[in-house]
Amino acid sequence: MSNKFTHLFTPIKIGNVEVRNRIAMMPMGVFSPRLMNMKTGAYTKDGADYYIERAKGGTGLIITGLVPIIPMPYLNPVNHPQDYVSEMKYLMDGIHKYNSKVFIQLTAMNGRAAHLEDEASWKMLPAPAPIQNVWDPTIKNRGITIEEIKQYIKNFAEAAHLVKQAGGDGVEIHAVHEGYLLDQFAVAFFNNRTDEYGGSLENRLRFAKEIVEAIKEKCGKEFPVSVRYSVRSYVKDFNRGALPGEEFIEKGRDLEEGIAVAKMLEEFGYDMLNCDNGSYDSWFWPHPPMYMPKACNLKDVAEVKKAVGIPVVCAGRFDEPEVAEKAIAEGQVDMMGMGRPLLADPELGNKFYAGQLEDIRPCISCHQGCLGRIFQGKDISCAVNPACGREKSYELQPAQTKKKVMVIGGGLGGMEAARVCSLRGHEVDLYEKTGELGGVFVAAASPDFKDDDKHLLAWYKRQMKNLPITIHMNTEVTADMIAGYDEVFTATGAKERKLNTPGFDAPNVTYAFDTLCNTKIEGENVVIVGGGLTGCEIAYLLGREGKKVTVVEMSETILNAFGLSAANYNMLMELLDYYKVNVIKNAVVESFEDGKAVVIETEKNYPNAANRAKLMFALGPKGHQKKHEIPADHIVVSIGYIPDDSLYEQIKGEHVYLIGDAKQPTNVMDAIWAAYDIAMNL
Repeated sequence: MSNKFTHLFTPIKIGNVEVRNRIAMMPMGVFSPRLMNMKTGAYTKDGADYYIERAKGGTGLIITGLVPIIPMPYLNPVNHPQDYVSEMKYLMDGIHKYNSKVFIQLTAMNGRAAHLEDEASWKMLPAPAPIQNVWDPTIKNRGITIEEIKQYIKNFAEAAHLVKQAGGDGVEIHAVHEGYLLDQFAVAFFNNRTDEYGGSLENRLRFAKEIVEAIKEKCGKEFPVSVRYSVRSYVKDFNRGALPGEEFIEKGRDLEEGIAVAKMLEEFGYDMLNCDNGSYDSWFWPHPPMYMPKACNLKDVAEVKKAVGIPVVCAGRFDEPEVAEKAIAEGQVDMMGMGRPLLADPELGNKFYAGQLEDIRPCISCHQGCLGRIFQGKDISCAVNPACGREKSYELQPAQTKKKVMVIGGGLGGMEAARVCSLRGHEVDLYEKTGELGGVFVAAASPDFKDDDKHLLAWYKRQMKNLPITIHMNTEVTADMIAGYDEVFTATGAKERKLNTPGFDAPNVTYAFDTLCNTKIEGENVVIVGGGLTGCEIAYLLGREGKKVTVVEMSETILNAFGLSAANYNMLMELLDYYKVNVIKNAVVESFEDGKAVVIETEKNYPNAANRAKLMFALGPKGHQKKHEIPADHIVVSIGYIPDDSLYEQIKGEHVYLIGDAKQPTNVMDAIWAAYDIAMNL
């Protein structure tokens, strides 16, 4: 046993079930047809393998993604009991083979947090009482009837019994958490009912109480029932979340009520509290981006632990074993909850145990492979681990024919290609024209809130060092150098777009890469040209330093990065507001001279919030140009990248592959996935 993490690897009992260590996989949605039977709600073999891989990797408790119990014709185990039980055996047996335990999470679904695509969805996903929808506040979800509540409770009990029959070790009720339906009942701000399910705290928790009572009656008092629980809501208003440390008036559940609710949930018969914070209105708390501090929920969850006697799990960027070991040793929590980190590296538990922390592939909190893909209707996966959710079909196999492989470019895509090819037994040479590996990701990882990006870069460099890869630094490849190689990856990256704006040749005008890596910005007033993800992150960094920042964006919206999760988007928007960053859209910088940026903004006839005229008269299709003179001690230009594919155009052929930013500048996931997809099949 690792002496360092003794408490983390001590068994724990949840009800009558003993879990071998204190590491729990947090539930993350698995809804795609390849991973879940759309008829029964059981996991397919591929879906089960996704969970089994995490059990094999040393996770003591697997809590699956949510399974609906609401009356609908698909995904509900209650509709197909025999099929569900038989189909779930593979999952249960696979997890138990590795001496891990599995709880199936059962859900009453979203309520007002559901995407309402059609009338059928609106009818199927009610809220406690009529209330505005999270995603489209102009729509109101209908209220659920008492008859429906009783049917939900019955379905929870029946589904839990099916889980028990299939060999599951327990269930988790989803959720007095994250602003889902049961949480909407529990929070007075969202629950306007006047019957026995509204009003007092006891009434608002009645639904959750009757669920666990029904399950215990059906399955026996010894059958463990966990509840997913958000200690605090961090809600300032509808669709407005509070930032860490921000002073605000809580509209949802505050800490005092959170502790009271936790005590009541224990009294009702729940055997475990699986805790975090937040609501859909403050979605960056239950799904914390990189802007959130590590272990962001630990302080609040520790207060709950003081008040209850049942096991308490903490989740939320809680992936550092040293922090978890200390928290468990001091009695702040009982278990370490991780979701996304276990997608990035399913071997986390085993690596913690062996003390191999440098070999952990980190989650970078981008949400692109997990939440992003889920809400695009795709399989759950991971930006930095393309095999996630495809554990068998994407498992690396030794190459049948060993080849000599050249990789041109040492960014993430190039290093991933080199890594995978080397693992499969190919002879790999990697050429990097500069003196540092990482490419543009070096700049992307430089902000202080990007520590996990830095860890990912360090992980890749460690792979390059530990694998039999020959690295050629400070070497620019020419077309004649590819002779003798069987396969060539061209990962030459991209160049920053430049502007010929008058005045932009001044020394106090810098581009994103140099700004992030090398530039200390003097002066108080900064104009950022470009409102993409990088530009807005630079704006946040400078706003936090106390500078007066203006973002100038030529399009109608900012943060238009494909795959950007609403959690990341919403938090960054809140941060820009908090630090008083001024954003001018539909605008360009016309010139820069004598410490002033001349900005031309095109005003258009957009409708107001009620979809009616916002202006007193129409401006025509081209709008009206408005001129701003903005004080600027420094200008940062962040307008994207242009693929550097000139070498590829010289050498392209049947066994030459263009990957990463050299093909199309997008994001980390695209670079890593493209490299993996090609390299795994060579």
